[in-house]
Amino acid sequence: MDTTPLTLLTIVCEAILKERLLGELTKAGAKGHTLTECEGSGSRHRRVSETLGANIKLETIVSPGVADQLLNTLTHDYFPRFAIIAYLSPVSVVRGDKYI
Repeated sequence: MDTTPLTLLTIVCEAILKERLLGELTKAGAKGHTLTECEGSGSRHRRVSETLGANIKLETIVSPGVADQLLNTLTHDYFPRFAIIAYLSPVSVVRGDKYI
């Protein structure tokens, strides 16, 4: 089966960033996304939803160039001020033209 190698960008952050980050994805050229509510703990300890607000996980499949552009934006504009993590995973997709 023919597949296209692309990059899955996953962002876990404060839900208050939802609209801003969706705008960043669109501006960078992402064609779509998946968004889910989530919870967990990490270096900043567990976030308590009722007190600090919900967390979201935002996933998008993009070209490596778009992924790098988005990571650069996150690094400079979001990491210093918000509870946010981001990571990349290589993926192989069917119908790759839908993503680029």
